[in-house]
Amino acid sequence: MMAPFFEKSKQRLEKTSPRLALIQAFYASALQSAGKTSQANTEFKNSIPILLDQAKNDTENATESIRQSQRLNFVLEEYLDVLAAQFKVNPSEDIIKESFQMADLARGSGVQRALTASAARANITDPQLANLARKEQDLQQRINTLTELLTGLLSAPPAQQLPTAQAKIRADIVSFKSERDGIRKDIAKKFPDYAELVSPQPASIDRVQKMLKSDEVLISWYFADKIAYVWAIPKDAPPKFAQLTITREQMAKNVADLRKALDPGVSTIDEIPAYDVPLAYKLYEQILAPVASAFQNKKIMLTVPHAELGQLPLSLLVTKPTTQPAKGGAVPFVNYKSVPWLTRDIAVSQLPSVTSLTSLRALPAGNSNRKNFIGFGDPYFSAKQETAAGKQTITTQLATRGVPLNLRSAPKTAGVSSAELALLPRLPDTRNEIEDIAKVVGASNDDIYLNKKASVKQVMNTDLSNRKVVMFATHGLVPGELDGLTQPALALSSPEVTGDKDDGLLTMDKVLTLKLDADWVVLSACNTATGEGAGSEAVSGLGRAFFYAGARALLVSNWPVDSVASRNMMTDLFTRQQQSKDASKAELLRQAMLNQIDQGGMKEGSTLKYAYAHPLFWAPFIVVGD
Repeated sequence: MMAPFFEKSKQRLEKTSPRLALIQAFYASALQSAGKTSQANTEFKNSIPILLDQAKNDTENATESIRQSQRLNFVLEEYLDVLAAQFKVNPSEDIIKESFQMADLARGSGVQRALTASAARANITDPQLANLARKEQDLQQRINTLTELLTGLLSAPPAQQLPTAQAKIRADIVSFKSERDGIRKDIAKKFPDYAELVSPQPASIDRVQKMLKSDEVLISWYFADKIAYVWAIPKDAPPKFAQLTITREQMAKNVADLRKALDPGVSTIDEIPAYDVPLAYKLYEQILAPVASAFQNKKIMLTVPHAELGQLPLSLLVTKPTTQPAKGGAVPFVNYKSVPWLTRDIAVSQLPSVTSLTSLRALPAGNSNRKNFIGFGDPYFSAKQETAAGKQTITTQLATRGVPLNLRSAPKTAGVSSAELALLPRLPDTRNEIEDIAKVVGASNDDIYLNKKASVKQVMNTDLSNRKVVMFATHGLVPGELDGLTQPALALSSPEVTGDKDDGLLTMDKVLTLKLDADWVVLSACNTATGEGAGSEAVSGLGRAFFYAGARALLVSNWPVDSVASRNMMTDLFTRQQQSKDASKAELLRQAMLNQIDQGGMKEGSTLKYAYAHPLFWAPFIVVGD
């Protein structure tokens, strides 16, 4: 059926037509299903370059639809299947290199696009050109927003489609595109490398190896529905490639099962479930053991997780067969100290995509005259909290940053900040965390904004471009956690407290307008590493926004953190940074984790009540970036 249709299409469509290339790619898929791998390979090689070129143009012009993206991903996954089949017969390095590149293209990343946009601006040394570049990118954001709004109007019932509004939106889109294209041409004349920085070439193993340091290894995964792959790239040795025995569905279930003990939704220490150590070893065997030889004797593992794997910090995988630690005992969780965690062997950081390594390492060093720190924390989420601020409350409950909120079926479209923020519990311990970190990095009281001052208005009106570390210690929220909240946000002081109706939520779109030159953006809160839906890329909301604004690395959490444990670990991390200026961010985090495992715990006087060796306490944070 497919072959005659393909032949007819060749007669009526241009040879370079994207539509013909798509038909050819589906024909190649049919050939692969029939076991004709060699023929399928030929057809894929002829069609995929045309499809990739079309996808690049669509992405740059913000015209790529979800359906187009899904079709391209299907084609690339089918081609990966062909390459894997060929690798079994002929395990050549050329196949490893090509499959690695195809996987990075199929994976895609909104965070990556934000990061490359920031890198492009940072590499323009002429201030006028830098401003033009930011203006071009901001115009593209406005075009994207208007396009989404127009799509919503077109899909509404006829009576709600508002023809006049549609015409105005279309006219604005045309106007903004014309202005954007003019700026692009102006920049291209004066800064020829700009296009490569904004839309870099697909990642290649050779390029990655040039970027890597001798003590680093990059590990990348791709999970299709029924098949999965892993690549391990050291700097000075041949790359490793393996087809995994685990499917995406199985991987996602293992991640979800492991997270049950990490984000259990409980309120007391006694209710924390046991972390499934044997399962953590099983997942290590499934996704990392096949390429283990590539990271032996390395110090840093740069990871590019895919799909649900991005929701689990890989530092808490277990590297050797281990029995489940006994629950209870004189000191709860102390038995987890002896578990052979991956973090004992190697520091782990996360990248949004393989290509992002190039973008990150193209970023120039930050301005040496920047101040060390600025921090926002312990907001008042209601007037009642402000009134009661002088009173101390002692509780035996687990003090987590992030309490599940009741979802409602009919979201409001206004009043979100004042109506719902009051449901959030205050986090007074974040004051101590920010003050402790400020002290160890040499910041002053003027660099700290707490309580009423921890407001959206304060953030938006403060120059953040001259700070090495920008920190927010508060609740992180994902879409749906508050009525009407449709994007990730950080909760700051309520309009009830500040008197400004725009206060309350530092949403993703507000973060996009910030201008940063930060080595670290620390989001010491819950859910700040969360994606935007089941199976979405990790760090896809707030992360994309902060990278776009100019962050070089994020320190984010994967579940509600224990306030006291978080305070101890964050202070320890930045104390170590002051003592070891040359240590990588991933290594600093690793050292703080190990100290938390081996020495951390809640004490009453000199008595240890429970240890912090359970990964709920030491593993929530990940470094994303370089």
